[in-house]
Amino acid sequence: MKGSGKRRSDIVLEVQAKVAEAARRHGLFPGPGEPLVVGVSGGADSLCLLHVLRDLQPQWGYQLHVGHLHHGLRGEAAAEDAAFVEATCQAWGIPVTVEQVDVAKVAREARLSVEEAGRHARYAFLGALAAGLGGRVVAVAHNADDQVETVLMHWLRGAGLAGLRGMLPKVELEDLRLEGVWDRLWPRAEHITLVRPLLTVTRAEVEAYCRQTGLSPRFDLSNLDTTYFRNRLRHELLPFLATYNPRIREVLRRSAEVIADDYAYLRGETLRAWAEVVQEESPQRVTLDLRRFLALHPSLQRGLLREAIRRLRRGLRNVNWVHVERALWGAREGPTGTQITLARGLVLTKGYDVLWVAEEGAPLPSPWEEGPLLERPVALPREGEVVLPGTGWRVRVRTSEVPEPADLPSAAQEDRWRALLDADALRGPLVLRPRRPGDRFCPSGMGGASVLVREFMINVKLPRQVRDRWPLLSCGEEIAWVVGWRVDERFLVTPTTRRVVEVSLRREADEPLQGERGVAACRDG
Repeated sequence: MKGSGKRRSDIVLEVQAKVAEAARRHGLFPGPGEPLVVGVSGGADSLCLLHVLRDLQPQWGYQLHVGHLHHGLRGEAAAEDAAFVEATCQAWGIPVTVEQVDVAKVAREARLSVEEAGRHARYAFLGALAAGLGGRVVAVAHNADDQVETVLMHWLRGAGLAGLRGMLPKVELEDLRLEGVWDRLWPRAEHITLVRPLLTVTRAEVEAYCRQTGLSPRFDLSNLDTTYFRNRLRHELLPFLATYNPRIREVLRRSAEVIADDYAYLRGETLRAWAEVVQEESPQRVTLDLRRFLALHPSLQRGLLREAIRRLRRGLRNVNWVHVERALWGAREGPTGTQITLARGLVLTKGYDVLWVAEEGAPLPSPWEEGPLLERPVALPREGEVVLPGTGWRVRVRTSEVPEPADLPSAAQEDRWRALLDADALRGPLVLRPRRPGDRFCPSGMGGASVLVREFMINVKLPRQVRDRWPLLSCGEEIAWVVGWRVDERFLVTPTTRRVVEVSLRREADEPLQGERGVAACRDG
């Protein structure tokens, strides 16, 4: 019997030491005298957690309070679970609150699985209970094997780093909030932290702890029902994977820990980029600086888009890889005015120099109306810079010798507001002017075919209200460039070009172009 006592002491001390270490490392417990609400179903995991927290209470000084939610799903068995939890808490001298909710009804109304509806109902209940007690921490009993199943489930569903890190030991309950479900149940669950003290304790250790301490937890037969996705992972897929690697659970747990660290670093970089790129944030829309956004690494671009959605919708539910990748394409490749439908009633819109992530139908500044719209012609120098009156834009013209002209066209394509033209082909005066009836040009890439500027504008979907004010760069009577769109074939830089005229437009409020020295007086070239 002494050996048996030693084994009991070993497993009890080991599990309690793991919980205490996790609490110290992650700051899981509230301060002395503060409430610590524990979600207890009556099963092995939650009963083990409550026993451990009861034993650690003198050392940490928190005040335990148990919350039990009757889901109304398992008939008499559910009522027996509630009675068991109440009796256990009474025997241990721990206050308990029991509530009941029709989870099946919640699932139907919110179009959720019963599992998901039950989880959100529990979190809402426990958060509201903590808030009502003046507390700020809720503890739940997810263990290390639950973590493995979560990581594998997320991987099978195509999660990114955020999902592959699995469950976190500590998270703001608000980040898990599902609007509509929580609001109908217990809407007060705000400023509450959810903690998982058993996340480093395996299911086998939990069961051994219960045996060695004489605990007799309730057993939920639905845990054996393989019609549930998680149960199929637990009882079928993981044992199969273990035939390839007996240490598969340890491997997945370790991978989740590494990914969590990587994600935390990337998250910090994303928030730093957010501070630099976001121009405006409101409950209806987020405005991002397009040039700064496009200069970022793709990983940070994805992070910013997800962060914008998260802030506007208080979470990332139903936001998947397709939504983010389509938004990235729109931001990088789409023309001005591109709109990409995102999840949950949000739309990404590309302006001239901004991206908007906003509620569908929300009023946005027109990207076209913010362009360099002209009321009258503006003469340009061959060398120098002028302000376009009443537009908030300025234009610079620069002529230079080109040692390797064949390399220039690709460089010009990087900026729609910059055109590189063959100086020797520009034989007349340069004028930036609005469209005139009958204007024609030969768009590059069309083999020299001449088209009406009006038809070209219609084809590129330039709105009717701005067509008559849209700037055209003319050289004498010929159109050399439909600004922002296409250079005339006759003025393109070619391998035989020796001098290049660079024409670039910028908003006056924008940062100066590289090498710019401020607004210079116009001078003839």
